[in-house]
Amino acid sequence: MFCVAALITFLSCVALSEAQHEPGYCAFYEECGRNPSVGGSLLPPIVPCLDYSRARALTGQHYRKLKQVCPILDHGESNTYACCSIKQLSSLEMSLTLSKAVLVRCPSCAENFAHLHCINTCSPDQSQIVKVLKVMNVTNTGNNKTKEVVTGYQAFLSTAFADGSFQSCKNVRIPATGGFAIATMCGRYGAKLCNPQRWYDFQGDSSNGLAPLDIDFQLIQEGDTEGLPKGVIPYNGRALKCNEITSSGGQSCSCQDCQESCPRMPPPPVPPGPFRLLGTDGFLVISIILLCLLLFAFLFYLSVSYLVRSQKKKDEEKGKGKGKDQNSNDVTQQVIDPSEVSCADRNSMAAQAFLSLEFRHWGTLMATYPLTVLLLSAVVVAVFSAGLKSIELTTDPVELWSAPNSRARQEKDFHDAHFDPFFRTNQLILTAPGSKGHIYDSLLFGQQNFSGILSKDLIIELLELQTQIRNIEFWSEDLNRTASLKDVCFAPLNPSNPNLTDCAVNSLPQYFQNSLDNINAKVNMTELGVTKEVDWRDHLIYCLNSPLSFQDITDLRMSCMADYGAPVFSFLAVGGYEDDDYTNAEAFVMTFSLNNYARDNPKFKVAMQWETEFLKIVQAYQKNPAANFTFAYMAERSLEDEINRTTSEDIPIFMISYAVIFVYISVALGEYSSWKRILVDSKFLVGLGGILVVGCSVLASMGFYSWIGIPSSLVILQVVPFLVLAVGADNIFIFVLEYQRDARRPGEKREEQIGRVLGNVAPSMLLCSLSESICFFLGALSTMPAVKSFALYAALAVVMDFVLQMTAFVALLSLDARRQDNNRCELLCCVTVSTKRSNKSNEGFLLPFMRKYYAPVLLHSYTRIIVMMVFIFMLCGSIFLMFNVTVGLDQELAMPQGSYMLDYFQYLYKYFEVGVPVYFVTKKGFNFNTVAGMNATCSSVGCDQFSLTQKIQYATNHPELSYLAIPANSWVDDFIDWLNPGSRCCRLYGFGPNAGKFCPASESPFRCPLKCMSTPSDGVLRPNMEEFNRFLPDFLGNRPDLKCPKGGLGAYDKAVVKDQSGEIIASRFMAYHTPLTNSQEFTAALLKARELAHNITMGMRAIPGTSPDFEVFPYTVTNVFYEQYLTIVPEGLFNISLCLLPTFVVCCLLLGLDLRSGLLNLITIIMITVDTVGVMTLWDIHYNAVALINLVTAVGISVEFVSHMTRSFALSTKPTHVERAKEATANMGSAVFAGVAMTNLPGILVLAFAKAQLIQIFFFRLNLVITLLGMAHGLVFLPVLLSYFGPGVNKAVLLQLQQEKAKANQELELKNSMRQIYDNMSYEDNETKQVPDSNSTKAPTDARRPSQIMENQQEEREERIDHF
Repeated sequence: MFCVAALITFLSCVALSEAQHEPGYCAFYEECGRNPSVGGSLLPPIVPCLDYSRARALTGQHYRKLKQVCPILDHGESNTYACCSIKQLSSLEMSLTLSKAVLVRCPSCAENFAHLHCINTCSPDQSQIVKVLKVMNVTNTGNNKTKEVVTGYQAFLSTAFADGSFQSCKNVRIPATGGFAIATMCGRYGAKLCNPQRWYDFQGDSSNGLAPLDIDFQLIQEGDTEGLPKGVIPYNGRALKCNEITSSGGQSCSCQDCQESCPRMPPPPVPPGPFRLLGTDGFLVISIILLCLLLFAFLFYLSVSYLVRSQKKKDEEKGKGKGKDQNSNDVTQQVIDPSEVSCADRNSMAAQAFLSLEFRHWGTLMATYPLTVLLLSAVVVAVFSAGLKSIELTTDPVELWSAPNSRARQEKDFHDAHFDPFFRTNQLILTAPGSKGHIYDSLLFGQQNFSGILSKDLIIELLELQTQIRNIEFWSEDLNRTASLKDVCFAPLNPSNPNLTDCAVNSLPQYFQNSLDNINAKVNMTELGVTKEVDWRDHLIYCLNSPLSFQDITDLRMSCMADYGAPVFSFLAVGGYEDDDYTNAEAFVMTFSLNNYARDNPKFKVAMQWETEFLKIVQAYQKNPAANFTFAYMAERSLEDEINRTTSEDIPIFMISYAVIFVYISVALGEYSSWKRILVDSKFLVGLGGILVVGCSVLASMGFYSWIGIPSSLVILQVVPFLVLAVGADNIFIFVLEYQRDARRPGEKREEQIGRVLGNVAPSMLLCSLSESICFFLGALSTMPAVKSFALYAALAVVMDFVLQMTAFVALLSLDARRQDNNRCELLCCVTVSTKRSNKSNEGFLLPFMRKYYAPVLLHSYTRIIVMMVFIFMLCGSIFLMFNVTVGLDQELAMPQGSYMLDYFQYLYKYFEVGVPVYFVTKKGFNFNTVAGMNATCSSVGCDQFSLTQKIQYATNHPELSYLAIPANSWVDDFIDWLNPGSRCCRLYGFGPNAGKFCPASESPFRCPLKCMSTPSDGVLRPNMEEFNRFLPDFLGNRPDLKCPKGGLGAYDKAVVKDQSGEIIASRFMAYHTPLTNSQEFTAALLKARELAHNITMGMRAIPGTSPDFEVFPYTVTNVFYEQYLTIVPEGLFNISLCLLPTFVVCCLLLGLDLRSGLLNLITIIMITVDTVGVMTLWDIHYNAVALINLVTAVGISVEFVSHMTRSFALSTKPTHVERAKEATANMGSAVFAGVAMTNLPGILVLAFAKAQLIQIFFFRLNLVITLLGMAHGLVFLPVLLSYFGPGVNKAVLLQLQQEKAKANQELELKNSMRQIYDNMSYEDNETKQVPDSNSTKAPTDARRPSQIMENQQEEREERIDHF
């Protein structure tokens, strides 16, 4: 038998070698049955009979069929010859129909493709073009006759024709995917590596499932005859260019499919570069100029001041001066005329007197009835706090950071209302670092390098993990049954009643339909005389390059489509490759997509439960020592879960922080005059009471807003207590320290002393609290929900804190003072000590230190100059740094250290090869069903050059500027292609009960002979309005398959939304962003997408019949998070400006329209804020909504550092600016340092140990910066600034002191006069001797009484003013 087979083969070769190549002769003709060497083909592999004979003249039906299928060969009915039968023409038509379904968008491409195969099959000079290589004997089962059939031949083409055809087709797009059609027609090479030879090789490969026999295409250069068989003439027909009109009248291809058709586009504008001046950073130049100007102005001021002082000294030496200059003149010795007192001075004194008197009476009242006050305060707090029972915590990031009326939020709501919300993603990215790669010598693809992760064992292990996750089952209370993936999965091709295999799971095993048998499949295959085994690697290479294929080109003949019926694109299966070198990928990607239900939908909880089970499985797998993967993972719920987890884990850190602050306050408030009285003079309960006041104010604020339905957030729970504690502790220290430093006057009750002390300090406390509360109330005008709610909660908390300090804390201090006066121990009230309390004032340690050492050194003439220059330099440097602060918040910063999400983000940025999808959504008001409407949207032949999809295509040509990587899919284009009669997608039943109705491509042509539309004469197919509305639902419901890949089910069925009248009220076109790795790129991508969408909107509004309010907008699931960074800079400036305004206004009003004090107060707070932003740049703290909250807080805390000092200086009556600054620094600076700086710092330092990066960066770092800068400006810069530019002494106060002194002098003179009269009276000698002795003893005493009265009055007045 072997000899017989060899003989037959030899004779066949001899016969073939003797075949002649002459014009007018055929090499084969008519169909002779199936190719026995091809199995599992997608189309019947019918092959022709070997028949060297003359070409046949065509007439009648034969001619008409040729003219229909191959018009290129038509020379008229009486002059047309061909080498193909009617049957062959019918088979060719069927084959070309499948190709046209993909290529029909470009008529010249489709015609060139048909041109080639018509020449090979039907050319009258066929024998000159082809050379038969392989024949086989096939027995016809009908008549039992055996014939020789052709199973392989060579086709000789000129390179000019081959290249021309390829060039016309290489850019044709598939709208559903945004990819190139050539990628599906070039096998393993894909679109990027495809060339004419590879394109033709794929077409001639019988293993591709479409070719019935093998064709070896030989591309011959013009004039090259070497190796050509005798008589063979390579076909050198003319291939149409893609921008040419076809012979049948078809229009030129569109720009999206043909670069030659594109209009000349100007290069996109280059993004503006950094601001530059004089060849360097413009902001640096401006900062240097500003620094020079400020330093010059300051030095000029010093020079002028020195000249003025010198002139005044000369005037004084001549006796012309009435007093000394502002730096040395004792202004209290000046005689103030009432006419010299300005209205502002009188207003200021009146305001201070009024406030002091009212607070004095109030304090006395509160101290007199402490228990009643405490009870009423507790009742009020309880009433407010009762609202906490209905508190609502906002944890949804969208609700926190995106305003309901913001553009991104409205766009999201529109998208989710008309389309399904973007599906929930649950993903794993797996690597195998320890696995070694290997070289695979493929029969079809040559040597290929396979990375370590692409091994059979790892693919099987991945499949096992996928199967385990896919089979998750759990009990659902909401469904009251066992739930599984199919209950919540995204099933694009069977959304109504999915099973597990309908669920969209994208992974590499899907190339094998999740079948272990397919992975293990192997077969021997012969190619070009070489026989080798092909296995999973050959199939994988093919599918990674041609994911849309229904069958590979190996003898395995397996599909690349996933088991749920859709393709798995390479970037969804593998990652970490370069230049489409997929077999060198470093990671597997596995994605489970779930439907994204509304939060009030019961299935939302089911999806959350499934994700919980998903996390359990992957976390258990990660801990399994037998696992061979190193991987990262995430569930849709992970981000929110991790934020909530880190918040709960860091609550102990905040508790420790508050405890440290409490201990400090309790210790620092004590007097400690004697070891014996340490338990008596300590202020543990007062400190605890102060903390409780702060806590109650926060609870009351939260309760009140809960009553009225304003939700809270975890940010509020963390920040507001911290802020109010800083503000409240400062007021507590100022009040308590002032009380300790004050001595009770003779005959004065304890309650009266407390009231008097409160009268001294409460106006300053009111100034700060009122400024801060108004600041925060104005901050509530922010559009960001998190900032708005924070500002509202903080404002009311500050108000409640002040109210409780004026009531409950005063009462508490009164009770503590009563205990202290009775010498009772603090915690053991029944125990008393024998050592009495001294009635002298207790200045403690800090006040004397600052009075004797700190203030003199700080306010030395040289130190002041250095301080001013240093802070001016800091300001200018911070202005420069402020313009370089990074705007944004990378999502990984929201995760705690050690979170699995940090690993996921790292893997995502390293291995993922494409960015997030972006939808261009159209609203109501555009007529898609008109020809003009379709042309303004589509990108195929006949479409506008600046249509919606074409403009997106232009943008993808510059991904570095547009951030768009893959063009948008287009349901309009695919709908038009689906309607094309050249494909078999849209047909109608010819008879039966469904006659006239849509017939799917799976039905036989016999049952469905009618096309939905006829072929247009110009090749530009457009349905009319009736046809559009009739067939669009059929298109959207048509499941795509090999015979009709343009079906819209899955890709577009949810992309078009109609109302009841049939009008399209919303549609979307999906593109892909480039990989985006940080918030700056996400923000820039959003901005560019909006610019593009606006341009598209303006173009489509110009179409007749379009509504003037029609709009196209881009939607990406991340837009709601990153939109804030488009406006956060002006938003921040607006909020901070609103916060700065009340600090100026309130300071001016409460100081009696003292504009200078208010202005200096404002300047210092602005400097603190600017310097804070500058340090943010140095310490890599990004500017975002969380930072903005802290900057608003910074303004509030700065008020504490600055306003007390400014008020103390303004009310001082010391003779010079420097002395007044020294007094304010010593008296008030010590209280501010102890109350604000030292209260904040210990608690802030504890936050350094928090796990959450947000807390470490925005609460530890930023609050530390705010506190240190506030302390530096309030205790260093401000005293120096006031010593130079502070307001003068209030002349109204000086006049009052002068009048009181004059009145005292008058009383003294009157007393002296009375004493002289008394001395001149006569008495008896013994009495006269005694009386002078008596008088000599008493007279000095009596004489001193008026002086003492005057001094006491002056001291009392100065005490009332100078202490603050």
